[in-house]
Amino acid sequence: MTILTAMAAAIIVAAPVQAAASAPDLGGSWEGRIAVGGQSIRIVFRVDAGGNAVVDSPDQGARNIAVDRPIVEGGVVRFVVPVIRGQFEGTLSEDGRTLTGVLSQGGVSLPLVLARTEATVAIASRPQAPVGPFPYRSEAVAFDNAEAPGVRLAGTLTLPEGAGPFPAAILITGTGPQDRDETIEGHKSFAIWADALTRRGVAVLRFDDRGVASSTGNFAAATQADFGSDVKAAFDWLSARPDIDRSRIGLIGHSEGATFAPLAMQDGAQAAWLVMLAGPAVSGGEIIQEQQRRIAVAAGLPAEEVERTNALQRRAVVAVADNAQDPAAVRRTVEALLLAEGRPPAEAARAAAVMASDWYRGMIVHDPAESIRSIRVPLLAVYGGKDVQVPADQNGPAITRLKPDAEVVVLPGLNHLFQPAGTGLMAEYGQIETTLDPSVIRTVVDWVAARSGL
Repeated sequence: MTILTAMAAAIIVAAPVQAAASAPDLGGSWEGRIAVGGQSIRIVFRVDAGGNAVVDSPDQGARNIAVDRPIVEGGVVRFVVPVIRGQFEGTLSEDGRTLTGVLSQGGVSLPLVLARTEATVAIASRPQAPVGPFPYRSEAVAFDNAEAPGVRLAGTLTLPEGAGPFPAAILITGTGPQDRDETIEGHKSFAIWADALTRRGVAVLRFDDRGVASSTGNFAAATQADFGSDVKAAFDWLSARPDIDRSRIGLIGHSEGATFAPLAMQDGAQAAWLVMLAGPAVSGGEIIQEQQRRIAVAAGLPAEEVERTNALQRRAVVAVADNAQDPAAVRRTVEALLLAEGRPPAEAARAAAVMASDWYRGMIVHDPAESIRSIRVPLLAVYGGKDVQVPADQNGPAITRLKPDAEVVVLPGLNHLFQPAGTGLMAEYGQIETTLDPSVIRTVVDWVAARSGL
């Protein structure tokens, strides 16, 4: 997350509401605009013929965020977005073409009028999505995190044909509430990783983040250490299965998931190998600082604007780091900083609240150096040459310094999701049909197969 997204983004949120009655007559796209910080931002709810819904914020590069089935009570329509704890509630017009109401998130409510813009919902093409029949077995599984009462993690285990015991991989999602497929913009990269690896003879476990989809727990209250403990719980559960060779279980973490994996290993997960996909190797504060600058440059902002916003980002990061143990102090300091920069009060308060959260404070000050140095097993670190979120030339050399025997691979032209990219900006993710470039699949699967004795 950058300070820009903290100021103007994620505006879709409040407490989940239990479904009452589904509303099949809401099929289509509902589009409106909210005013935030002097910007007009599009919000689009899309409902298919079966009543399934997603929400997009195209101007912020966010698409396909899961929404509960729409609810209608007494002429009021409610769209609930449980993953980010938000909702829209509005009154349906007599002609069924307009919803007039309020969009809520984190205590902030904004007026929003949604207009029905089309009769059907177009589904983006994702040609790599695995389609059965499959030459392997698939099980729905669930396991508890003994260190976190109330956290039960649900997932999918794919197993090669035969009796085993099989080598295995655990897939670990990155920043933000993610389901077991790490679904982003309709791309299901973890489903593709599981398919490719299992076809090669490696069992694969992937699971929903705590508090997301079928997993229980409180995602919003979790820290880096909590997510690391979830990975450890996954490792312990998988290694106890008789059809899995516990001496050949490895971890594959994407983005911040590559931070959680070494933490789990420090906590006792005896992984045989580790793959870091676009994994941070410097502190979160350094990542955020460079991320913001790269995004601004890739977006074509003038040099003076890049420097101005990056200087503001730097001051905000320092404010968080200096007060990391005191969330109230972070909130006060960051809010005062943004107000001094002329930001509207509501915007400054919202950004300060995000940056005062346990996860954000932990991310800013966390330095993965110690956990990476402690790795005594083979490590493959793969980066995209056009990644503006975890830049290859910032993090690849750091990996080499911390673990000289690590294999570091930079794949030219690929973004943070390992798609072939133009600018590398997040806004491109949904526009690119390819989910994973063949070069990254080949690189990782061949490496894992070799370390698994296949």
